[in-house]
Amino acid sequence: MSSYRLLVGVILLLVTIGVVMVLSSSSVAAFAVYGDSYTVFKKQLVWAVLGLAVMLAVSRVDYRVWRKLGAPMMVFSVLALLWVVVHPSGVSVGGSTRWIDIGGGLRFQPSELAKLALLLFCADVLTRKARLLGDLRHLLVPVLPAWLLLGALVMAQPDLWTTLLLSAIAFGLLFLAGAPVRILGGIGLIGLIGGFQLIMAAPYRRRRFFSFLDPAADPSNTGYHVIQSQRALGSGGLFGVGLGASRQKWSYVPNAHTDFIFAIIGEELGLIGTLTVVGLFVVFAYAGIRVARRAQEPFGRYLAGGVTIWIVVTAIVNMGAVVGSLPITGVPMPLVSFGGSSMLVLLASLGMLLNIARSEKPARARTHLATTAAAVGTRRGPTRGYRPAARALGRIAQVSGLNTPSAARVTARGPRPSRAEPPRRTAEPQRPDAAPKRPDAAPQRREPGRRPAPPPPRRTTEPAGRPEAARRTETARRAGERGSR
Repeated sequence: MSSYRLLVGVILLLVTIGVVMVLSSSSVAAFAVYGDSYTVFKKQLVWAVLGLAVMLAVSRVDYRVWRKLGAPMMVFSVLALLWVVVHPSGVSVGGSTRWIDIGGGLRFQPSELAKLALLLFCADVLTRKARLLGDLRHLLVPVLPAWLLLGALVMAQPDLWTTLLLSAIAFGLLFLAGAPVRILGGIGLIGLIGGFQLIMAAPYRRRRFFSFLDPAADPSNTGYHVIQSQRALGSGGLFGVGLGASRQKWSYVPNAHTDFIFAIIGEELGLIGTLTVVGLFVVFAYAGIRVARRAQEPFGRYLAGGVTIWIVVTAIVNMGAVVGSLPITGVPMPLVSFGGSSMLVLLASLGMLLNIARSEKPARARTHLATTAAAVGTRRGPTRGYRPAARALGRIAQVSGLNTPSAARVTARGPRPSRAEPPRRTAEPQRPDAAPKRPDAAPQRREPGRRPAPPPPRRTTEPAGRPEAARRTETARRAGERGSR
């Protein structure tokens, strides 16, 4: 299957699962707040349809066009983040000011656009500096300053997780660009130390981090989220309690339709449902890596790799927090959790990935069976030492037609000679007056400056009873030869 079709199938499945599970997980909370169980579902459905339309439109545009928008989008993201931090009209939810109210009940989150802006900007810079990446200054400038600027503005909201995700995108692009391991190790070590310092700087982050180590130490406060999500996952069993029959969504699991939607999936659909979602993200990671490897130029490789890192890392952090393997950071599951800005930006970036997948170089469609059959036919290759099994696979391939060349190829090139037998030499026709070659005659050496010796006279059989006439004939023939010389 081509990478394009594989990605389209995975994206559509994840969006469909997300819309259905948002309806199931938000019905109770929506009825309690708005008096309508379908309010959140309607918003998510509108965002999903609009996002898919944007993805389809972006996938039809050459991905190289978006390279020109890296710097302008970077400037716009910086200004929008400054507006959120400085302007009093910024919308605050849960102690963080992350949104801009654009009217009509719609909100815009600039930090979501900042992820795509950083990705396009860094991919463009690394592509233009392809011949200078061996120098550390050109490798880190201006990637590192742009990364630090966006991270500082996002941390001012505050939003630690988005800062870490921006760091993961920039780090992944430097890895794809071929940065030395010692440089990447140093940047990673500095990032870990800085992240730990940011966690310890805020009291609520510190309590949340230590509650991850022991949720039962404070089950009614800092460990409440993890305990309730684990109960939801455990009560689902293998096949779940049924779609829409969750009990933990009745105000037990906080943020059931955003950050902890994976727990509701595990409760209603069971282990089969959670493994399905995990498997879809694994397939997405495989397809994204394949698109990045088959990209025709560095910008496409950086862009495809960055989008893949962005979505896969977000999914891992969300699922790890829900099951209690990672600290809770308030990360929604990509393409599944409720969200308008994140849905639009993610689907737009996936449209760019789909356009790269449409222009990838096709690989040779040659099966392992046909390769084995060809190796057996030539008596070479990796089948040495495994002749019986290789011959069996070769016969199966020949019978099934996997290794049979097409008629056009046979007509154009003709049958290929076998390498086992050398080509036969055809005998040259001899002239009737030529003397037969003597097999025991040794080749004569010719010295420089000396004329070759005349060939010896032919012996003729003397007829019986006429010896005198034969001698005269031979003498006359020799005299004629001397005269001609």
